[in-house]
Amino acid sequence: MKRGAAAAKINLALVVGPPRSDGKHDVVSVFQRVGLADRVEVRRAERTAVTGFAEDTLVGRALDELTRNGDVKLAARIVKRIPVAAGLGGGSADAAAALRLGNELLEDVQPAKRLDEIGAVLGADVPFFLRDGPHLGTGDGTQLEPLDLPQDYWVLLVLPHGAAKRSTADVYARFDHRGGADGFEQRRAALLVALERVRRPRDLDALPLNDLASSPLADELRDLGAFRADVTGAGPAVYGLFLHRRPATQAKSRIARHGRAWLTAPAWYV
Repeated sequence: MKRGAAAAKINLALVVGPPRSDGKHDVVSVFQRVGLADRVEVRRAERTAVTGFAEDTLVGRALDELTRNGDVKLAARIVKRIPVAAGLGGGSADAAAALRLGNELLEDVQPAKRLDEIGAVLGADVPFFLRDGPHLGTGDGTQLEPLDLPQDYWVLLVLPHGAAKRSTADVYARFDHRGGADGFEQRRAALLVALERVRRPRDLDALPLNDLASSPLADELRDLGAFRADVTGAGPAVYGLFLHRRPATQAKSRIARHGRAWLTAPAWYV
């Protein structure tokens, strides 16, 4: 049996372009792993199975694909801590952890490239979760470049009460309907320039805000001392970045009336 963590992510920036010929959208995103994590266990089994999380849609598929050409079958158990459908990548993180852990149990261990191929089919952000450290995602999000970003700050995550994430397809359809891709090249260029200038945590505030979603909670987090606040992914979770723990802890207490909150920090390792 193999055990490991499946850490959530936030999008420190998400710039979205027009639909491509394959139906996906061009994106430029800054992926940052954070300390809020699920736990995943993988073991050899007679058949593929996933327990602990009835809503799983990715881990079972990941294990099926990983063992497609071999005699070994794998089963997984998931202990959830990352809220579901919140923009934090919990499902993708679980799938990546299952791929990584399951691969260690195979007689014919697969190369990293093969895990990336499986991950990209499961979801655009799965390949990121197979890597250490923050990354810049381009193309459909699967073309990854490591980034050297500051990691010495606190992250306050907030999931608003009663918030329900629309389907990803619906979020992108609304984005297209309002002409959200207009000016994509300029926003993309601004993001890349801002990244080059990041030296300390506060510099992250120069990154453009999320193209797909916004929330009034981001303004409240700023009022509570966050030097940057935004929606992550397609939402509805919102993050606030703080330089020091004390104001972050105070903000967590004050924001609690609006939703569930977690105080965590950047995480580097898979």
